[in-house]
Amino acid sequence: MRFKELVETEMTQSQLAVYREIRAGPMGRIGAPTKVLLRRPELAAATQKMSGYIRSGISLPKRIKEFAILITAQYWSAQFEWHAHHAPALKAGLGPEVAAELARGKRPSGMKDDEAAAYQFCTELHKNKCVSDATFDAVVKELGEDGAIDLMVISGYYTLVSMVLNVNKQSLPAGTPLP
Repeated sequence: MRFKELVETEMTQSQLAVYREIRAGPMGRIGAPTKVLLRRPELAAATQKMSGYIRSGISLPKRIKEFAILITAQYWSAQFEWHAHHAPALKAGLGPEVAAELARGKRPSGMKDDEAAAYQFCTELHKNKCVSDATFDAVVKELGEDGAIDLMVISGYYTLVSMVLNVNKQSLPAGTPLP
């Protein structure tokens, strides 16, 4: 890792306040990207709020939420992020072969209609920086306008997370196979 993990005795008052607030929150821990972002405590606090929205306020089914995170992790080659969300995606009902094909950089076959709409939306958004009318209409049909907004939020937030993890050269836990 490039950024040394901060310890409480080295933190500024602002860092310490944000650190303690996050530790007292629902996760009870500081995630890998937040450990880096804590150097900018206001940013760490803001991203934590976005993370909280994605965890509990999002309109999407968990299966679609986790799939969108995996799509972003795959796009950014963010192995740590993939590892963190692969098992939750499968537990939420994403097919193992869908995840395996995505990991290989392929368009997964056998996707459900809402998965196909989310895949096309997120993939176009990452690659083209926009989505076609047909793709937008398909995602609204399957997931509603709120779902389209939430897919953008997930794609943007996890792009930031993936960038932070990649720049930090965040390693996988020991013994973890590569996706």
